Amino acid sequence: MDKLWAPWRMQFIREARCGSSKDACVFCSVRDQQDDRAALILKRGRHAYVVLNKFPYNNGHLMVVPNRHVAELHELTTEEHTEMMQLLASSVTILRDKINAEGINCGINLGKVAGAGILDHVHIHAVPRWTGDNNFLPIFADTRVLPEYIDETYLKLVGGFQ
Repeated sequence: MDKLWAPWRMQFIREARCGSSKDACVFCSVRDQQDDRAALILKRGRHAYVVLNKFPYNNGHLMVVPNRHVAELHELTTEEHTEMMQLLASSVTILRDKINAEGINCGINLGKVAGAGILDHVHIHAVPRWTGDNNFLPIFADTRVLPEYIDETYLKLVGGFQ
């Protein structure tokens, strides 16, 4: 195959800007939305929230994001650190329970060279994994197959956060 057509990526390119004076932060915009389902917010805490990644690596890929616009871990307060880790721990349990994740990659990308797409608002990724989910497409074509619509995944997970 010479070309892989992925026009959905343009939405990511347009939305995933953070920290520029002319562009609003995507995580602050999500945080400020009133409709949690439309925003894909699974849980709101006092200092952080859990949101499904609109451009996931796997079904159920979610992120734990501080409410405050902060670029670096050392800028978070103790309360923010604590709540983010509690939300991450709950998220892992819910991913295992609700969508039968066999493993979960958790990570923070700090800086562009580390793979951060959103540079100015720190966040933690939780990516569910299953035996055999790594086939030839991610390796040879930098393509992932997501077998479920994000709205279906949202409905499976949101109940676990209630």
